[in-house]
Amino acid sequence: MGLKGCEVLLDNPWNTYYAGQTVNGQVNFTFDSTKKVRGIIIRFLGEANTEWTEEKNVTTSENKTETETTNLTGHEEYFKIQYYLLGGKNSPETELPAGTHTYPFTCALPQNLPSSFEGEFGHVRYTIKVTLDRPWKFDQNMKMAFTVIAPVDLNLNPRVKEPSKLDLEKSFCCFCCRSGPLAVITSIPQTGYVSGQMLPITCEVDNASNVNLTSVKFELRKLVTFRTNQPRSEKREAKVIIAQLSVGPVEAGQSNSYRQQITIPALPPTNLLNCGIISLDYDLHVECVVSGPHSNLTGKVPITLGTIPLASVQPLSDDPSLAPTQPVSPVSPRGGGGALGWNVADSAGGALYPNILPPEFVETEYRAPIKTKGDDSDHTQIIGGNTFAPRYPTFQFNNASAPAMSP
Repeated sequence: MGLKGCEVLLDNPWNTYYAGQTVNGQVNFTFDSTKKVRGIIIRFLGEANTEWTEEKNVTTSENKTETETTNLTGHEEYFKIQYYLLGGKNSPETELPAGTHTYPFTCALPQNLPSSFEGEFGHVRYTIKVTLDRPWKFDQNMKMAFTVIAPVDLNLNPRVKEPSKLDLEKSFCCFCCRSGPLAVITSIPQTGYVSGQMLPITCEVDNASNVNLTSVKFELRKLVTFRTNQPRSEKREAKVIIAQLSVGPVEAGQSNSYRQQITIPALPPTNLLNCGIISLDYDLHVECVVSGPHSNLTGKVPITLGTIPLASVQPLSDDPSLAPTQPVSPVSPRGGGGALGWNVADSAGGALYPNILPPEFVETEYRAPIKTKGDDSDHTQIIGGNTFAPRYPTFQFNNASAPAMSP
């Protein structure tokens, strides 16, 4: 057989890096017999791709109607770095004896990369591919994905620090008689949050109408827009409900107030900065469901999801037992690689937010296959499984750390 196994070990325990950091690691090949190669190539690739099909009816010259299918694609390449770990393009053949062979590597990531993202019609993806360049035979490829995060510091955006209030009001006409209004006020203490944080919701209902309010539904939604450039087109993914809850009912002539909260799971940050073919937004959607033949009241509050929380809402307490553990890297005994340097540096080189403990890096729920059309399925091995879910910085909060809300 020759090649018995291949593993790629990075100097970060989560295989997660921030844009601008350096990826260090090593490739371990294990052969059960002598292997002849011309060289060993490593390639680092950052790219975004979108793709979907559209159908339309066309009339032929014979006046027949046929369905025409168009394949739409979009592509952006952010960086591509490739070099030989062993040998070279014109090197003579080398025999590698049976056993394990280790090759270290390094790659400096550009500063302006968008965050990793996997979606239904596209992705922003970062991969490492290792190739055994074999003369007179098919090359053997080993490929893996890793996560890149574009920092989004909520403290730099004054607008997300302010509270937001959504007023929904409606009067109903029943049997030619106009009722008093149904008024629903939804308040949140700020519009900027991070994964792991609670989104507190205060809801005040004053139902002066003669129509029953069945419920008030709250949905944290993800809104994704994909674009292509061959040909140019745009597609909005169906609004994905991340989390939801409801309160009520409130009968006609009654009033009530509610305090609820939604936990924000591991999610990519808002907007995918520096990506031109995928955009990402979040909102809190509110729907007031009323009885009878009346339309519901709806509204929404935009939500900004960052990677560094507001300093005024600090994760965790002083209890050291709540601090996330930092697993030791299999490559670097000090475990100092990659996303461990998540905090922003101040002018003196120290952490800008010393009281914010580091996040954990948690896989998002959506997983996608990472083998692409360009991969030779018979000669490309996917390291770590055929599907991939990016990891995003997720903080731990005490319930007591949630900001106070005005009724």
